[in-house]
Amino acid sequence: MRFHVWLHPILATLAFLFFSTVSFAQVAVGVSVGFAPPELPVYEQPICPGDGYIWTPGYWAWDGEDYYWVPGTWVLAPEVGYFWTPPYWGWGGSAFVFHAGYWGPQVGFYGGVNYGYGYTGRGYEGGRWDNGHFFYNRSVNNVNVTVVHNVYNTRVVNVSESRVSYNGGHGGIDARPTSQEEAAARERHVPPVAAQDQHVQQARSDPQFRASENHGKPPIAATPKPADFNERGVTHATSSGTYKPPARTANNAPHNNAPSSAPRTAVHPNDLPAHQHAAAPNTGNPKTDQKYQQQQEKLYSKQQQEHQKLQQKQDQEHQKLAKQQASEAQKQQMEQRHQQQTQQMEQKHAQQQEKMNQHQQPHQAPPPQHQEPPKQKP
Repeated sequence: MRFHVWLHPILATLAFLFFSTVSFAQVAVGVSVGFAPPELPVYEQPICPGDGYIWTPGYWAWDGEDYYWVPGTWVLAPEVGYFWTPPYWGWGGSAFVFHAGYWGPQVGFYGGVNYGYGYTGRGYEGGRWDNGHFFYNRSVNNVNVTVVHNVYNTRVVNVSESRVSYNGGHGGIDARPTSQEEAAARERHVPPVAAQDQHVQQARSDPQFRASENHGKPPIAATPKPADFNERGVTHATSSGTYKPPARTANNAPHNNAPSSAPRTAVHPNDLPAHQHAAAPNTGNPKTDQKYQQQQEKLYSKQQQEHQKLQQKQDQEHQKLAKQQASEAQKQQMEQRHQQQTQQMEQKHAQQQEKMNQHQQPHQAPPPQHQEPPKQKP
């Protein structure tokens, strides 16, 4: 049984935030673009691959030059009891700002956009956790009951049939976070898991997913598992909206005054490219390599948490300034302060990684010193 629904991603959040930064970060927050993303394509949800997988809607991301589609996919929850809050695009006063999705015990604000498959714009009606197991609502999910037995049926009413993919601004969805959604944003979060990062990077590297190439109708709209882009089980977009990319300048860049995505110009943590996992150590000793790999993962997780903590702090400052109706000069001062904070954090992270790399270099015996041959006695 398949369900014909559209999904999308990223929409808005705190539409009252006055962001004006840029760049790309995995799916990172802080990316800003001068023109709106395409409408959500229409497609069917692939069948759920098994227990514990939670649906994550597809969305339009930004690679520094163009929007590209990140297919919807089923992802194993990183922790029991955790749900996925989709990323979203929102109008920030001078540009459309991207906010990354996250895992947490509650579903937070995702712009009021109706992704479908349980993401109606508020919360999540696609399933629930019960005694350590995830139960799927079959009325909005494509589930094979011979494989997945934890199911129930609850009718979900879609309040809106709009396929608009962003919150706020001209033509955007008019929604604001509830007090419960604001509280969810302050709870402990887990960033996208490694499989989701790989999924995004694979979509980003394929020109077919660019909006300028597919005109809002991506060749692969959804996959059964992350980065599983082969023909088996994937679904295709059945329709799209009208999408016309903006005129490009002489250097072939969209004429939208969007800032560069180079890390050196990053203003917020989520303007930075996602940290890459270091290569697996290879000292020749399996036990030592395993120990070093664990240290790498621990450092990576710690740095991701520091990214999120600083981003949340800066988001709160944006909200406060927006409510105070601050002047442009005050906003610029805040952005300068945020840029300095972000660069200092990234410099610290680079030093930590360099120190660890040096520590994990294979220990080699020093080369033998050159010795003069013994002199022959006459």
